[in-house]
Amino acid sequence: MPTSDTWDRVVVDVREERPDPALLRDLVDGRAAVVVLRGLLREDEFTRNLARVRELFGSASTTQYVNGTLTTIGPYLNKYLDDLDGYFQAAKESETMLAEASFDLAARTRQELREQFGLQSLEPAREPDGRQYAGSVVRIHADGVRNPLHNDNIMRDARNVDIVLRDLAYQLSCVVCLQECTSGGELWMYRKPWEPTDEQHKIPGHLGYDEQVVAGVPAHEFKPRTGDVYLINPTRYHAIERVSGTDRLTMGFFIGFADDALDSAVVWG
Repeated sequence: MPTSDTWDRVVVDVREERPDPALLRDLVDGRAAVVVLRGLLREDEFTRNLARVRELFGSASTTQYVNGTLTTIGPYLNKYLDDLDGYFQAAKESETMLAEASFDLAARTRQELREQFGLQSLEPAREPDGRQYAGSVVRIHADGVRNPLHNDNIMRDARNVDIVLRDLAYQLSCVVCLQECTSGGELWMYRKPWEPTDEQHKIPGHLGYDEQVVAGVPAHEFKPRTGDVYLINPTRYHAIERVSGTDRLTMGFFIGFADDALDSAVVWG
């Protein structure tokens, strides 16, 4: 697959410098493939949260596709777009479970992102009736699991669903690498946003799109390290290579901005 010297990642060690808020615009506009924030979380709180989430593995759920599986702790909104009541109930139960386990990694990550990028607010999204979205999702990529080529775009997927997220202007994604796998598990980001004509490449019954949709498109490979916090624009095509050895564990949430100011956002899982 083609790589590009200009479609690259930006690595910022926040212990030495603050990230430029313009990096959010670079992700939105496709000038950066990945923004990696090293040192965002203290090692002790990271280690504590990793131990706590391991205790919750028994509550993980798996969705099977012909060409892949998604195993998560916490509800994944797109799975529930035809059952919003089910989603909000699952979100409530998940947040209660995480709170009882004292797993506060999502809240700590949001706090650090607010401070580092100077955001006015960054909290879980709510519907006008008060129902709150899940604040995060933990994803478990076990040995042999690969995430096929796909993109995430709630403005597209919820266009016919009456939720506040469908009116967002931009969507980013924040991922915390809880545990890197022995080998494999690389994230491939492609410099191509989804467009309606791409649906001809959607594979019925499968997770994601045929690789032909990104043929010739510049790509960037990134293998996260344990402790990395990174931001991507998930509306651009991406895939995760097959995992080998230890599980690839991540905690993540989507970030939605309402307008071009990019100074206030909501999150959801």
